[in-house]
Amino acid sequence: MRKLLIISAAALALAGCQTVQQDRALTGAAIGGVAGTAIGAAAGRSVGGAVAGGLIGAGAGALIGAATTPSEPCYARTRSGRLVRVRCY
Repeated sequence: MRKLLIISAAALALAGCQTVQQDRALTGAAIGGVAGTAIGAAAGRSVGGAVAGGLIGAGAGALIGAATTPSEPCYARTRSGRLVRVRCY
């Protein structure tokens, strides 16, 4: 249990070092996997529960991280040459 707590703390500390927006899915997977592992181990009190919780948490975290990534703004020029923000397609 002590090793699990140390690994969880290290993973959460490294996940906080995100600087690029495209890494949100990876960061979400790491945080979700750590949280899922801890919850699965506590609930199931077995290695199988920890593994299942980690996999489910990592998958959910990756999906949430990818879905919450802000899209880059799109710009277009008007006839007068002015730059305006437009809806991205």
